[in-house]
Amino acid sequence: MSEIRILPLGGMREIGKNMYVVEVDKEMYILDCGLSYPEESQFGIDTVIPDFSYVESNADQLAGVFLTDGHMDVMGALPYFLEKFDVPVFGTALTIELAKLAIKNSGLNVSTDDFHVIDEDMKIEFEKTSVEFFKTTHTIPDSVGICINTQAGSIVYTGDFRIDQSTHGQYRTNLLDIAEIGSKNVLALLSDSTNAESYIENASEIRVAEEVRNVFLNSESRIIVSAVSDNILRIQQTLNAAHHVGRKVFLTGKEIEKILEAAIKLGKLELPEEDLIQPIENLGMYDKNQIIILDASGPGESIKQIERMAEGFHQQVTIEKGDLVYIVTSPSVSLDVQMGVMKNKIYRAGGTVETISDNIFASGHGTPDELKLMLNLIQPTYFIPVQGDYSMLSKHAHLALEVGLPSDHVFILKNGDVITYDTEKEEAHVSGQIQTGNVLVDGSGVGDIGNIVLRDRRILSEDGVLVAVVTIDRRKKQILSGPKIITRGFVFVKESGGLIEQSETIVRQSVEKILAEKKFDWGTLKQEIRDNLSKELYKQTNRRPIILPVITAVKS
Repeated sequence: MSEIRILPLGGMREIGKNMYVVEVDKEMYILDCGLSYPEESQFGIDTVIPDFSYVESNADQLAGVFLTDGHMDVMGALPYFLEKFDVPVFGTALTIELAKLAIKNSGLNVSTDDFHVIDEDMKIEFEKTSVEFFKTTHTIPDSVGICINTQAGSIVYTGDFRIDQSTHGQYRTNLLDIAEIGSKNVLALLSDSTNAESYIENASEIRVAEEVRNVFLNSESRIIVSAVSDNILRIQQTLNAAHHVGRKVFLTGKEIEKILEAAIKLGKLELPEEDLIQPIENLGMYDKNQIIILDASGPGESIKQIERMAEGFHQQVTIEKGDLVYIVTSPSVSLDVQMGVMKNKIYRAGGTVETISDNIFASGHGTPDELKLMLNLIQPTYFIPVQGDYSMLSKHAHLALEVGLPSDHVFILKNGDVITYDTEKEEAHVSGQIQTGNVLVDGSGVGDIGNIVLRDRRILSEDGVLVAVVTIDRRKKQILSGPKIITRGFVFVKESGGLIEQSETIVRQSVEKILAEKKFDWGTLKQEIRDNLSKELYKQTNRRPIILPVITAVKS
């Protein structure tokens, strides 16, 4: 019988960074390889990716990486993964195309080209297992769930999904396939928990399309639409509504043109008319009521782009009096503060703001009734809620109990927990923990920023820096010049002359004390300056700036 283990490396008790390892008889299957975006306390960090240490120690067991869609929380860490591992990658046509684009944009040295395009009808045979896929509904075409078939039963991973029975074409969930999978022996279900806490059920995408169209119909001003670049569904609805009301669309944003080009090439996005999208240079050729400006950037970046427009710093567009800014991608709760700041800037510039969530709840993630439907269709023996904060996982676990799963068959995990299925006893349990965590990406540096550096960046942002410059003669045991105090972000020097003079005195006394001792030590000297200055500065200002002693020694 098979030895089966499930190990989350990301996506547990957090939003994004989805990465789950399934091991069957020492064959390792990677389900998604995503990133997350930094918290406010992670100053200067660009992205956060999972820790691949466990995979590195078992690299010879890698069977492949399986992607459920083309969003960055699902495949954004893939370039960093493929830089370390030469392994086949499986995904649908659009997902693979966007993954290749992400690799190209990363600038990393990724040499592998082992990509395999799959679809919902495909079954991939491995030595110990087979892997199948089923079509799901999300805000991007070509999203799928994954089913790994083992001797003990199948392990099903939904990826990001919602169930909207009014969708059609490439966005329609294949409920028949899901029900067929559920009619067999499903050992475990890993299911998206992002909207498990929602008190409101999702509006249908037909209702969403009507909402976008009505906003366009009821506005006589220029409309600036803000979307996330990989939310292809919202972009399609925007293009359709623009065509319906007879407006032209002008694109801004770094990523949007390449993503749209890939989606159009694969037939995943349709232009209602050939000249609907116009070059931004043609903006002045149309009246304001004929214009829609579509800004589509990454999550969080879209807010910054609109702020730049409001402040007059955007290279292509400035928000003018009467403009309507329409946000068609529902922002996450974590961006509430940034949203408030952005709205304030838009109104100051003379514009107005509407969001799609003002009138309806529209998300690409399943709400409670949809999550319970998935549970009832799959009928798993064990259930593992994934993709969400602890409260979301806990709520999803409660939904599983509502549909009849025993409490000891539902696992709320954290990253690094190991679920082992004992094939002799026919039971699953948490069997231990592996090393996992966050790897911080800052520019070209991957994993070289730790807690100490983040702490220093936080202090710099809050209390600033003070530099004490002194030149000494160690042989004569004299101060030749200085001390000179330089500050940035700490106090306004012109109004703090007394504090600066006092700081210079403390530095001078500290240096003279160490010079007078028989044994001279550079580390002791710098620490003496830091300690003495820090105590006095905190006493005077209640602030703790970073103190940098710069000591230069010259020979007599």
